[in-house]
Amino acid sequence: MAEADKPKNFAPKEPHKLNHPKDTPIDLSHLAKCNGNTPSYPTYVAIKGTVFDVSGNTAYAPEGAYHVFAGKDPSRALALSSLKPEDCRSDWEDLADKEKQVLSDWFTFFSKRYNIVGQVRR
Repeated sequence: MAEADKPKNFAPKEPHKLNHPKDTPIDLSHLAKCNGNTPSYPTYVAIKGTVFDVSGNTAYAPEGAYHVFAGKDPSRALALSSLKPEDCRSDWEDLADKEKQVLSDWFTFFSKRYNIVGQVRR
């Protein structure tokens, strides 16, 4: 079986104990405050409208490599494997199937590592 054809396993090396997913509505203004810059707020990243709590992962902190995603729904950027701020938007439905699969893979990756704390309310 070719490497690209092997099933993907997104499980972390050490299993994470996650809370039951929540469906609390989170509006965009609150999500924006959860960008890692304010210590009194958690750090959130949304994917396809589902909000994950990434607090504690320094990659999403102000000096982190993925801080550009914090406090946003960067679904398009994740699908495109982009770190460009202009790609950090929630629209992704118009992308090619390959990019949609990349986004689904990211969603699976996050869901195995971070607590789901709500859903973006638009």
